[in-house]
Amino acid sequence: MDCLTLPPLPDCAERNWIGRALTLLRGDARRSADTHLIKPFFPGLDGISIYLKDESTHPTGSLKHRLARSLILYGICNGHITQGTTLVEASSGSTAVSEAYFAKLLSLPFVAVMPRSTSAQKILEIERFGGRCHFVDTAGEVYSAAQAIADETGGHYLDQFTFAERATDWRGNNNVAESIFAQMEEEECPEPDWVVMSAGTGGTSATIGRYIRYRNLGTRLCVVDVEHSAFHECFRTGNRGATCARSSRIEGIGRPRVEPSFLPDVIDHMIRIPDAASLAAMRVLSDRIFRRVGGSTGTNFFGLCWVASEMRKAGQTGSLVSLICDSGGRYTSTYYDDDWIAAQGFDLAPWQEALDTFLETGTMTLPSAIG
Repeated sequence: MDCLTLPPLPDCAERNWIGRALTLLRGDARRSADTHLIKPFFPGLDGISIYLKDESTHPTGSLKHRLARSLILYGICNGHITQGTTLVEASSGSTAVSEAYFAKLLSLPFVAVMPRSTSAQKILEIERFGGRCHFVDTAGEVYSAAQAIADETGGHYLDQFTFAERATDWRGNNNVAESIFAQMEEEECPEPDWVVMSAGTGGTSATIGRYIRYRNLGTRLCVVDVEHSAFHECFRTGNRGATCARSSRIEGIGRPRVEPSFLPDVIDHMIRIPDAASLAAMRVLSDRIFRRVGGSTGTNFFGLCWVASEMRKAGQTGSLVSLICDSGGRYTSTYYDDDWIAAQGFDLAPWQEALDTFLETGTMTLPSAIG
């Protein structure tokens, strides 16, 4: 009888790299896992407390820092990312900035696929972390281009738009929802009436909506959509095949298709607002908290003000929470440039006046209807 010959046990080089990578990622989580929950004062909103979770203070300057770490952990633990793997992402900027940071931390190559309209500051930040930018003409082209680059390089397409809702542990593990509700525990109205936010991948709204249900909380979730985005139609009609021919002008939110991570069934209410309202709210909030925020934060803040006005009409009191997604420093040549605003055909003044009046008096009269 011939002797049985079996292959030798493999060495542990790959697992050793994984162990080192996970240690580095856990270190980042310990240093940056939580962010401030600030409480601005608005004279006209007596009886309604406003809280803003400031995600711009993460090391990479945005809410997407949490997502990027989760996506890379997800890729490593599923065996898709090993030593030397090229990471590829389709992104309008902020997620790619954060992923470039983590790629550098792990000494991995990184390629960001993004529309040519992405802000110059975000491109610079990606390149400073050692990432490479590949540009496409429209937001709808990023998916196939990212997959093609991953295939060509033998790399891993992180695919935030598909995996955002599952890479983050929605039950806890210091996700943004758990952090918000932990920080609210000692406040006067610890259980917010509403959390108000916008949608990019849909992953954060999925995390918050699931967490609210998991904890059996009375809080409701309102998602605010923007022009040239398919999310609102999906919520309104149930059509996951909805598309939009143009790209969103509010970077980081609004998508030309309904992304796999967008889960309308965990959202309690959804509205769509004009881009001028988002950018006006961005500027109003920046003036009130003495530092610039980004356009998606303006979308969040306008939605929060609208919910607060509806509560006041109904004679309700309580608390509302929203997110500061990133800093306005990334948009000095666009959203904070009056010439750029004029070139887009935006008239921000009526919206700014309506918001300032509301924050001072509690009465909101909008320049036009919202959806």
